[in-house]
Parts: sequence; C-alpha cells; structure tokens
Amino acid sequence: MTKRTVHLPVAAQPSIDSLVSLAQRAEDHGYRRAWLPETWGRDAATVLSAIAERTDEIGIGPSILNVYSRSPALVGQTAATLQELSDGRLRLGIGPSGPAVIEGWHGQSFERPLRRTREYVEIVRKVLSGETVNYAGDIFTLGGFRLRCDPPETTVPIDAAGMGPKSVELAGRFADGWHALMVTPDGVRERLDDLRRGADLGDRDPDDVRVTLSLTCAALADGERARTLARQHLAFYVGAMGTFYREALARQGYEETAEAVASAWGNADKETALDAIGDDLLQDLGAVGTPDEAREELQKFEEIEGVDRVAVSFPRGADQSEIKSTIDALAPSK
Repeated sequence: MTKRTVHLPVAAQPSIDSLVSLAQRAEDHGYRRAWLPETWGRDAATVLSAIAERTDEIGIGPSILNVYSRSPALVGQTAATLQELSDGRLRLGIGPSGPAVIEGWHGQSFERPLRRTREYVEIVRKVLSGETVNYAGDIFTLGGFRLRCDPPETTVPIDAAGMGPKSVELAGRFADGWHALMVTPDGVRERLDDLRRGADLGDRDPDDVRVTLSLTCAALADGERARTLARQHLAFYVGAMGTFYREALARQGYEETAEAVASAWGNADKETALDAIGDDLLQDLGAVGTPDEAREELQKFEEIEGVDRVAVSFPRGADQSEIKSTIDALAPSK
C-alpha cells in the first residue's frame, strides 16, 4: 500500500518555525516523512535540523540537494549529522537540478549531470560507511577522507531525483530510490520501465528501489481557487525555469501546451500562459480542487503499480492557511 508523505512548500515561508509547524502538523496527521526542498530560501540542512529536534517520529529528508553547490564529502558529513540528530529518520534526496539553478544561481557549469550524480551516490555512501574514502572517478578524486565521528548506526538511504529516461535509469541502477516530479500517470509508467532497466543493469531487484512521486496538491473548499493556484505553479516552472520542465511535458504528450505557456510567459503575458493550461493537464499532474476532488485524484496516482510513496506538495502561491487545509484534507487517515 502506498504510504503518504508531505513535501514542504517550495516557496519562502514566514519563518523556520512555520516550516517546523507544518512538519509537526503532518506528523500529527500520520504522514510518514517530511521532505524539504532547497531552492533560494533557507538551506535544507538547518531547517531539517530544527524539524528533527521538534518532532518525534516523522521521517525527514531533503528533496533535493543538488550535486553542484556542495562537495559529496560535505553532503556525506551533513547526512551523518542529520541522521544522528534525528535518531535514524533521515532519507537523503539528491539530484542534478537544472541549468537555470546551477549556472544561474550557483555559478557552476552544468556539465555531465548523470555521471556527477552517480559519483555523488558512490562517494556519499563511502563517507557514511565510516571507512577512509579513496575514490578515483571521472569527475571526483578523493584521498584520505574519513568521518571523525562514528558513522550512522542506521544506514541512510540515498534517493536520486530525475525526470528523463537516463536519469531514472541511473536511479534504478545506483540509488536506493527515485524521486519523480511533474509526471503524468502515463509518464510515471514509462519512467518505471526505465527504472526497471536500470535495476537490471545493476543486477538489483527493482522492488528494492523506492519510488516517491511528488504531486502538486491543493484541497480547498473553493475548488476554483485550488485550480488557479495549480495553474500559476505550473506556468512558473514551465515558463521561468529554463527548458527543463518544458521538455519533460513535451515527452509526455503536452509539447504544444508547454510551448504556448513558455512563449506567453517569455512575453510577460502571464494571463495567456495560465489560460493555456487546461483542466486535463491539471488532472494529469496533480490533485487539486475541493477536498473530495483532490482525494479522488490523489488516489489515482497512489494506485499506480510501482509507486511506493506519494508526497503531497503545494503550489508555490499557496498561503499558510491553504497549505494547512490541504495537509488536513489529504491526511492518510482521511
């Protein structure tokens, strides 16, 4: 049975306390894990530390830490520290992100993202083992690094995020899980074929690779407000975040819509960009509407064979009350 988690808001929140409060609310409602994105606001490690200190049972994890702005040795140290602080509740999500973030925000060249992600997974695992890390890869060469504290008693699973066929294949071959984002039900099924192919290449059981689907959700008494929030969210990512998400939609049969949204957004015509997103696409990419409508749509994704976790995430324009209403309405106990 698919277990429900929560993906805390990607948009800036009023305070660290507000993010902790949302994680506590999710814990009270039976969500299994609180994932935290790291974008242009507070760093994930600090906020996850606060959540770990002020919750008891809910799992924690970044989704995702990009593999360019920190060294893999530092990510290993951070994971070991968070695992200690949370008493074994950490699951680590990493991935390459995209050129708009890596080159535009971090000033790094977005080169060889797949190879870099693979080497990250391998190095972080070695760091977390507590053994001395001597590693010679195509991108990273490390010698003599070792944790100066005890390694985690509970192994930290490492998930890889990815949207394209090769990145999902990589997750199946090398990682402990795959994080899916902005995929339709048919798109999920296609990528699961890539995951299984990767697992076969790695001589692994694909059932051992956990699949977490981050799903945009808005469950509000005003269903039309929920759909407007979802349209704004999708238009921003397709229009403002380079070609990354546009290409993902095109692969899933929405090329015309993706191009229309991107063109209108590029011309500062946000109203036209929103109008280009039909209800069919909203239903294919999220669970939005009234609480009953959103619950029905969410169940559709949870019933996809091969999806292990659905992470309830929120439109970037949702306010605190709308986020809380959605957490409550989509709680696993509902």
